[in-house]
Formats: sequence, structure tokens, C-alpha cells
Amino acid sequence: MAAPNIVNVATILGRTVGAALGTSSADIVTNSAGSGKVFKVNAIYVSNVDGTNSADVTVGFYDASTTSTYELAHTIAVPADASLDIVSKAIYLEEGDKIVASASASGDLEIVVSFEEIS
Repeated sequence: MAAPNIVNVATILGRTVGAALGTSSADIVTNSAGSGKVFKVNAIYVSNVDGTNSADVTVGFYDASTTSTYELAHTIAVPADASLDIVSKAIYLEEGDKIVASASASGDLEIVVSFEEIS
């Protein structure tokens, strides 16, 4: 099934997810294949919760149509006790697409993603 036409939608649900980042790439937000939905990602924030050390973050957009991941942020340093705003404009996740992320140090970084689930 194709993603819905966002001009003529029945439901828009506000969602927010958060996760602690590890050193392996992890799926943060996934729009399942065949969902019949499109996700409008409005904000991605990464915070360094380590009071002493900087850590690097990598955040990517996985495009199911090309089976490739494209970097939104690649090994960007997040100073201790600081936050980073990853997206400045909304991006859309079609069916099968996802946001993935990893950190240079496990447990130092946390990610929060705010999005709308449109069907």
C-alpha cells in the first residue's frame, strides 16, 4: 500500500519517542512497510547526559526505496551537558523508512524525536 495523500487524511497523531544511544546503530523511529501511513518528523534532539565528556552522534535517514542510509548528522560532537538540534525543517518517512542513530560512547547521549503519524 502506498503512503496516504497528506492533503486528504483521516488521522494525524502526535508522537514522541526517546532512547539512550549505544555505539551500534539503532532504529529510533520506523514507519513499517505496508503501514498505509506517512510520518512527518518535526524535531530530532540529541542531548549529552555525561557531565564531563563530549561524545559524537550519527543520525541517519534510511530510505527503503533505495535501501540506503543518508546521514542527517555524521560524527558531530555533542559537548558534555549540551544538546544538538538535528533537523531544522520537517522530513517525511514513507512506508519502510526509518530514523537510525548511534553514539561514540554508550550511555552518554540520548535522542528525542517528535513526529506526526498521518493516515
